[in-house]
Amino acid sequence: MGLFSFIKNAGATIFGIGKTEAEEAAEATAEELREEALVARRLEGTIRDLGLDVDNLNVHIDDDAATVSGLAHDQATKEKVVLVIGNSEGIATVDDQMTVENPEPEAQFHTVVSGDTLGKIAKNYYGNAMKYPVIFEANKPMLSDPDKIYPGQVLRIPALD
Repeated sequence: MGLFSFIKNAGATIFGIGKTEAEEAAEATAEELREEALVARRLEGTIRDLGLDVDNLNVHIDDDAATVSGLAHDQATKEKVVLVIGNSEGIATVDDQMTVENPEPEAQFHTVVSGDTLGKIAKNYYGNAMKYPVIFEANKPMLSDPDKIYPGQVLRIPALD
């Protein structure tokens, strides 16, 4: 008899069974969009649960990028919202489109590396390791314990008053 060649997915179209590659791709894309929307809603819920008040909060996820918009009461709240989103698994970038009701100076950000402690970070930024509570307080409620930081985590480092 021999070997016969066929169009791989023609049967699905001709006989009305199965799915074509285009249909499967469309379904996969729709599922990915549903998952991204679910992650975005969960992040919005987490932000609210942490007591970070942002009017008209909207988080949009596209692959590993997040976009956040809304009106934050102050700069600290805005920065904490960005950190909650950015320190979430699967998020590589955050496009901050939020506005601030009461503008104030922006904090610096520090990415934790292996061996970092809040004291070591405070010594680096403030010249005094005993100023670590300032960093701890600036990152509440995301931090629950000064000893629970991890490499890759991004922290707010506010200016000293």
